[in-house]
Amino acid sequence: MLSFQRSATALALIIFAQPALAVGDLLVAPTRVILDGGRGTELILNNIGTETATYRISLELRRMTGNGQLDEVSPEAVTEKEKATLAMISYAPRRVVLPPNQPQAIRIGARFAADLPDGEYRAHMLFRAIPDAKAATTTTQVKDGLSISLTPIYGVTIPIIVRKGALKASAAISDVHMEKTKEGPALSFTLARSGDRSTYGRIRVTKAGQAKPLYDARGIAVYAEVSQRTVALPILDPAVAAQMTGPVKVEYLEDGEAAGGLIAETSAVLR
Repeated sequence: MLSFQRSATALALIIFAQPALAVGDLLVAPTRVILDGGRGTELILNNIGTETATYRISLELRRMTGNGQLDEVSPEAVTEKEKATLAMISYAPRRVVLPPNQPQAIRIGARFAADLPDGEYRAHMLFRAIPDAKAATTTTQVKDGLSISLTPIYGVTIPIIVRKGALKASAAISDVHMEKTKEGPALSFTLARSGDRSTYGRIRVTKAGQAKPLYDARGIAVYAEVSQRTVALPILDPAVAAQMTGPVKVEYLEDGEAAGGLIAETSAVLR
């Protein structure tokens, strides 16, 4: 069992030493958790707002689609594997009250059933803000003499991945091209996966003769329920978009604890 009696300063150092996700006033680090059924781990919540906030913590199931979207799984569609996933993951606390700039550790662990088959199991941990009953609402709509007050409720979701056994995966990149979207130009490609676990990494685009990458995007996953997904990465900087022409190399690199390892690469000519 991990010791969680750490100072606020030590917890803050953990936050800034690894990738973090911020939505609203809540910052969560790390952005994904991988468990192997052995010793547990922790993630850190931090309220970066100016007022005390309360958050409820829960697990939910999501499945990746062919375009990379994560759809919630309805209760009637839950599989036996997904039920086993929810049963094996433990965490505490399940409700936290965070003063401003006060980090809080969340303990997470997984215990395998004796007959659990080898494989990768995944749930998503949801941190949902609980509105203060006395807080002022942001919007009021009046219609037919009826006043309706709306209070925004936001949440942060990160994957909790449990792996059992010697799992492997490989990937391949194909159909690399530039396309126009409503938001502007985007680098699009197909990312295929094979094996018995998910892949996760960063996409890096380089051009011969240029020391720095043209483009670098983190957090690209292909989860185990899909064999491939399409990826469209927006190119928001016009200067970068102007350089994304001609021969390039596109690499899919391990991120997180195994940062730097090459998962897949391909060459393409962008127009």
